[in-house]
Amino acid sequence: MTQRNWLQIVGLLGAVAVAAGAFGTHGLKDRVSPERLVVWATASRYLMWHTLALFAVVLSQDNLHSWRWSLRCWLAGCLVFSGSLFALVLLDQSWLGALTPAGGILLLSGWVLVFRQAVLNEDKGGLA
Repeated sequence: MTQRNWLQIVGLLGAVAVAAGAFGTHGLKDRVSPERLVVWATASRYLMWHTLALFAVVLSQDNLHSWRWSLRCWLAGCLVFSGSLFALVLLDQSWLGALTPAGGILLLSGWVLVFRQAVLNEDKGGLA
């Protein structure tokens, strides 16, 4: 994918993260339990942090090819982790929480791949 495509994704994810946070604070507080609000807030927070990570990599790198797996893991992780938690709260279906760890593993994998990228490029004086 091109930098433009990734920036479009980042824009959408960022908008969803902000809207979800506001909806959780204002739209759900009288509709779901306090425990479910905590779940919603966790989903919103992880979505925003990983959107910012995507944004930082996309803006700072001229060649995204070597970063593609980190970016893909973060994107998939956001969709699975935050998406499963949002669905769990909205649908009140606890079984959806079983999907959340897979999203967490994807998010974690993205960070491990960042570490790998740094190790592989340490002799180049930068991150290509």
